[in-house]
Amino acid sequence: MANKDTFRIVTRGSDGSLLIRDYPNCDPISQMHLQVGTDDCSTDLAIRGMPVFRGLIGPIPEGNNIVRYESPEVFETLTKEWINKTPKRRRRRTAKSELAKAEEAAGDSTSSSAADVADASITSAGIAANSVIANSVIDNEMSMN
Repeated sequence: MANKDTFRIVTRGSDGSLLIRDYPNCDPISQMHLQVGTDDCSTDLAIRGMPVFRGLIGPIPEGNNIVRYESPEVFETLTKEWINKTPKRRRRRTAKSELAKAEEAAGDSTSSSAADVADASITSAGIAANSVIANSVIDNEMSMN
């Protein structure tokens, strides 16, 4: 586990730009914001025990040695931008099923004509039209002879 030794605060400037300030420890942040607790549920174990400040979202792990705190406005804006950048997932099953249906339709026309020819020849021989029954009857007759 890396030691988090840089505390970064990201806020929005009056002109709309992001303002990023780095501090070597959390003392200057503690003087500007009221500490309301400590983080006890982060999946990054190095973040656990870091202070939680009123008016800031965080702590958020950033890199190996940076702890990030964001203003709520910045957090909301960056989250919306991140969501919009995420590519939409394509439904592969729909495309595959349409392709399979097209192939099945093409395959049925060729296989059904072959089955029709086989059924016609079996019927002309006086055997039932069902090819499964006809094949078993033919096999049995051949084995007896």
